[in-house]
Amino acid sequence: MQTTNRLFFVIIHPKMPIHEKARILEHIEVAPKRFKLVISSLYISTHAQPGQFVMVRVSNELDPLLRRPLGINGIRKDEHIIELLYEVKGKGTEILSKTEVNELLDIVGPLGTGFTIKKEKPFAIVVAGGMGVAPMCALIGELKKQNKKTMVLLGARNKETLLCEEAVKVQGIDCRSITDDGSNGRKGFVSELLNEFLNEMRESDFNTSTIFACGPKEMLKVVAEIAFQKKIECQVSLEEKMACGIGACMGCVVKTKSGHKKVCDDGPVFNANDLLW
Repeated sequence: MQTTNRLFFVIIHPKMPIHEKARILEHIEVAPKRFKLVISSLYISTHAQPGQFVMVRVSNELDPLLRRPLGINGIRKDEHIIELLYEVKGKGTEILSKTEVNELLDIVGPLGTGFTIKKEKPFAIVVAGGMGVAPMCALIGELKKQNKKTMVLLGARNKETLLCEEAVKVQGIDCRSITDDGSNGRKGFVSELLNEFLNEMRESDFNTSTIFACGPKEMLKVVAEIAFQKKIECQVSLEEKMACGIGACMGCVVKTKSGHKKVCDDGPVFNANDLLW
């Protein structure tokens, strides 16, 4: 009987997330209850885009059962490395904070729809509030690669929780910061910095600029209103609780002008004008 050898190929769609066992290379506490993970990841590091996230399994036990969504803080494609920045807020992230270098993390990614950087928009204004800075560092790195003129505006509750400021400045990128209590820079909200900076700009530059923002919902709502008034394109990354991360459970739905959308799949990045705040 004649036999035939057949070779089968599996084609992976560019946006398809995969399951990886990623080794922890660094795990440091960068501020009280705020940690940075540096992990090796061949596929995700190669395919991830700024604004996307991963789902991390924090325990081999049944409790907690669900993975935790973490925004991709840094992408180092040449080194096959991604960085994750997270805050300890509950049992899951508390368990994650105890993991050590050389342990393997069970992750799925890259997930979601990231930021869109347009060729015809040479100027970028990055606005981050609190832990909203987590996905913005990867974006800032990509903006620099594409030679976009960039202004970064950072806000936090206090000096201790103001993250990534030095990492931005060391790249030679303009950066201004503000804190709720005035312990770093002056006292106020990051939306105030945005208003002030836009008042310094020429109105003729508004249509060639993009505002990229991430942070608490109330902050994003104010930023979106400012952008609408100034007629500047605005993309926002929403912070929502997620159960599955792949659009199956419908647990992170938000209202938009074109109906209900899933933050984990249709987002987390949306055009601010499309959202019903």
